[in-house]
Amino acid sequence: MNVPPAPLSADPAAAVDWARVRADFPVLTREVHGKPLIYLDSANTGQKPASVIEAVDDFYRRHNANVSRAVHALGTEATEAYEGARGKLAKFLNVRADELVLCSGTTFAINLVAYSWALPRLGPGDAIVLTRMEHHANIVPWQLVAQRTGATIKVAELDDRGDLDLEGLRALLTPEVKLLALTHVSNVLGTVNPVREICREARRRGIVTLVDGSQAAPHRPLDIAAIGCDFYALTGHKMSGPTGTGVLWARREHLEAMPPFIGGGEMIKEVRFEGTVFNDPPHKFEAGTPNIAGFVGLGAAVDYLSALGMARIEAREQALLDYATAALSAIDGLRIFGAPKEKAAVISFLVEGAHAHDLATLLDLEGVAIRSGHHCAHPLMQHFGVPATCRASLAFYNTFEEIDAFAAAIDKVRRLLV
Repeated sequence: MNVPPAPLSADPAAAVDWARVRADFPVLTREVHGKPLIYLDSANTGQKPASVIEAVDDFYRRHNANVSRAVHALGTEATEAYEGARGKLAKFLNVRADELVLCSGTTFAINLVAYSWALPRLGPGDAIVLTRMEHHANIVPWQLVAQRTGATIKVAELDDRGDLDLEGLRALLTPEVKLLALTHVSNVLGTVNPVREICREARRRGIVTLVDGSQAAPHRPLDIAAIGCDFYALTGHKMSGPTGTGVLWARREHLEAMPPFIGGGEMIKEVRFEGTVFNDPPHKFEAGTPNIAGFVGLGAAVDYLSALGMARIEAREQALLDYATAALSAIDGLRIFGAPKEKAAVISFLVEGAHAHDLATLLDLEGVAIRSGHHCAHPLMQHFGVPATCRASLAFYNTFEEIDAFAAAIDKVRRLLV
C-alpha cells in the first residue's frame, strides 16, 4: 500500500508551500473552455490528491479481494486495508474504531439513525428539533419518521446574520423533544454552529443529538469526544476521499441497542431459519460488500489531511475567505448572504438583475466552477426570500490569484447580464 506523506511541523503557524500542496491535485492543472480551471465548488465535492487516486489504483491492481470472507493473501490484505481505514478515521475524529460505522455517506448515516434509532422509539406526542439551515439530508429522513410515528418537527430559526438563534433553540428543548439534529457547518452560509455548547444543553435535558459534520470534517480539526453528541455523520468525498464513502459515529450504547438497518452478509454471526444472531457493532450495520477501494482511498485522504494538519488547513481557508469576502463585497450590486460570527470558507451570493444559474453558466465559460441553485436547502432559501443563490466554496488548494480572477470574471459577466 502507499506510504503516507511525512507530517509537517506540528506548529499550525509553520510556513507551508501552498503551491506545492496545490500541485498534488491533478485536476487543478486542466483547462475548461480554454481557460485555466478555477474550482470553487469544494462544498459540493472536494478534489483528490494524487496519493488518494494512487491508493485506489494500487488496491485494484495489487490487492483486490473481498473483506472478511477469505483467508488467502489478497483477502487478508484487503481486510487489513479496509479496517486500517477505520482506524485512521477513528484517530482523525478522536473516537473508538468500534464506534464507527463505515457507510456510503452522510445521507445513509442519517437514515440509519432515523430508521434504526428513531423509528422504534418515537411516537405521538414526541418531537424532533431541526434548524432552518439544515441540508435536505437532515430534514427529509426526520419527516418520514414523523409521518410514520406521529411525532412532530420543531424548527430552530436564524437571526439576521445567519447565526442560529440560541435562545430560541433552548426554548424549543422541551420535555417532549427526543432528538435534536443539526449541522456543524452550514453548506450555504458557512455558519459554524457552537455544537459543543448546544449538545451540552440537550444532554442536560436528556435529548439525543445528531450532528451533520459533512462541511466540518474537511476544513477544521474535529474532536467528536469533546463535542459530546450522540451521533456524528460525515461524507468522505468532501474531505478529498472517493465518492460513496462516509462514516456514522455513535455512542456504543446506541449501537448496542439499535436493530440492524439492512440485512445480509457480514452483519451476522449465525443464520438459521428459526432466527439470526447479529454481528457485534459496528459490523451489525455493514451488510454486504462495502466500497473497499473507496475506503482505502479515504484512509489515504485522512493520511494526507493529517500530514498537512487540520489547524493549518483551517487557517489557510480563513485567509482565503477573508480575501474573497473583501473582493466580492467591492463588486457593485453583489449581495452576500450571511455574516455569522464564525464562518467557514463558503460564500453564497447574488448579483442584482442576474439569475443565479445564468451567472454560474457564464462564469463556467470563464473557467470558474461554482454552484448555483437551492443547495439542497429549500427552507433556508425561503428564509431569505430567494429561489436560489450562487455559492463559491473554497479549499486549502485554492489561491489568492484565483480569487482575483474570480472577482474579475463576476464583474465581466455582470456587465453582460445587467
